[in-house]
Formats: sequence, structure tokens, C-alpha cells
Amino acid sequence: MDFRDPPKAAAWQHMKARSGFEVVYFQHAPSGDGWRVHGCTTALEDGTTWIVDYEIELDTDWATRTAHISGRSAAGHRTTSILTDGSGHWQIDGVVSTHLDGCRDIDLESSAMTNALPVRRLRLADGDRADAPAAYVRAADLSVERLDQTYELVRDKAGQQRYEYAAPAFGFNCRLAYDSAGLVRDYPGIAIRVT
Repeated sequence: MDFRDPPKAAAWQHMKARSGFEVVYFQHAPSGDGWRVHGCTTALEDGTTWIVDYEIELDTDWATRTAHISGRSAAGHRTTSILTDGSGHWQIDGVVSTHLDGCRDIDLESSAMTNALPVRRLRLADGDRADAPAAYVRAADLSVERLDQTYELVRDKAGQQRYEYAAPAFGFNCRLAYDSAGLVRDYPGIAIRVT
């Protein structure tokens, strides 16, 4: 599956699970061999408000290279820096994190955009299914854990890209709708793309 380049900007409205908004800007990496993604999410979830700002560097295949994340809530301000070698080995704030071995993507709990990373990186053919474990960053405290998940490309009757998504640790599965740039258009119960 080939994808077109992402737009310069995209935005999602978060709904049902939380109320909020995410705005993202895409640009080619200064080296010209990948992408830099800047984003910000603000939300109210279970009576708690938070803001998560992030900058993610991706290689040409959309595999994560680095992520710098900051978060604010009533509990205070936090930051974390995440680095991967591209072979599934990770460091969080300079500390080797073996519990993330084998992960190739970062997945921010606060973000609908990060569901584009495994889809673009895997480039599945119709009917293909793949495991896509990710370094999962919690919105409230920026803690990082492993999240095992799967994606399977299916097409609707109009030929639109849909992916059966499952995250067994949360007992969650749904059908995600994507656009031709590999960005989520509809994440049932979580977010919908507004631009």
C-alpha cells in the first residue's frame, strides 16, 4: 500500500472517551530523509484536564527515531525523551528500556495521529494482518509501557482503507478509517478528523 505525503497540518476532535482537540504539523526532516511531526492535544477525561505537546522524528518508512514529549496537568509539568535505534531497542530519558524491545512505533494515548505510524510503516496489502507492538505513552503522567496491538487491512465496498485494530490489554478492538495519506479519519469512540 503506497500513501501520498501527509498534509502540512491535520486536526482531530476527541469525543466520547474524552473531550478535546489535537492539532498536528508535518514537515520533512531537515536531513531530508524522514519526517518531523509536531503536535499538541488538550483534553478533559474523567474529570481531569491535560495538555500533551510532542515532536516525533520518523525515518522515511515512518518508523520512530525520537520523541520529545511534554505534558501539563493539575499535578504539574513533565517531560520525557524517547530514543530508538530503529531495530526495536529503546531508551527513555537515557535509560535502556528492555520491556520495549521489539517495538517499532510510538503510540501516544493522547493522539489519534500516532495510529498512522504502524499503518504507514507496515504498508499492508489487502487482507494482511500484522502485530505492531508500540511504546505507549500515557497522557496523564507520560509513563511509557509496552502495548501489543494488531492491524489488518480491509476495504469497504467503496474501496476505502479500513483497518481492524486490536489492543488486547485494553480489551479494545474497532475498525479505523484512514485517508490516502495514511492518517486516521475516524477512530470510533476516540476521535474524528476535522481537517
